[in-house]
Amino acid sequence: MPEQFWLPGLEAPPTPTDGLFFAVFPDANTAAGISKLAQRLCAETRARSKPLAAARLHVTLQHLGNFVGGLPQARVDAAMKAAASIRMEPFSVEFDTVVSFASKPRPGPLVLTGGEGVVGLHRLHDALCRELQNADFGEHAAPAAVDYTPHVTLAYGMPWAAARPIEPVCWNVREFALVHSLLGRTRHVLLARWPLADHGS
Repeated sequence: MPEQFWLPGLEAPPTPTDGLFFAVFPDANTAAGISKLAQRLCAETRARSKPLAAARLHVTLQHLGNFVGGLPQARVDAAMKAAASIRMEPFSVEFDTVVSFASKPRPGPLVLTGGEGVVGLHRLHDALCRELQNADFGEHAAPAAVDYTPHVTLAYGMPWAAARPIEPVCWNVREFALVHSLLGRTRHVLLARWPLADHGS
């Protein structure tokens, strides 16, 4: 399709106000430790970036779209149907590298990533993708084969820096959540949580 150009006098497309995504959150103690790490890394640069608050630290499992004027209830219902179908045991995660998602020379996010330690997040992401397609979620249900990089964003607007190892950050993932993001207002509203259960429980 050709690119669309917005000419003077024509209305620009409306700005999205609400986002929807699945996420995993660290426990409170781990979040506090990540927050301290983010504060230290921000202090090492001359950027004015502020680290994310501990309560906002998370791993996005699947972004389900941004919308204008509220969340479509049909999309929320389909997401909840998909989540309720997930059958997976709890697992541990380990993030051991700080990586810049910035594009030189422009600033960007500074994040935590991991290698073998985030395999469980890949499995949960792929399972959610399959169930979203089964629930007829629509075009926002990305195929499981899509590139997915589990990460925890520490701060935005950080200068590019080479990746470096850190003391591993670990926690046990026992549940995942559906989150309503109030875009531009730095607020996340948890809509529902689903526990991961051992087989036979």
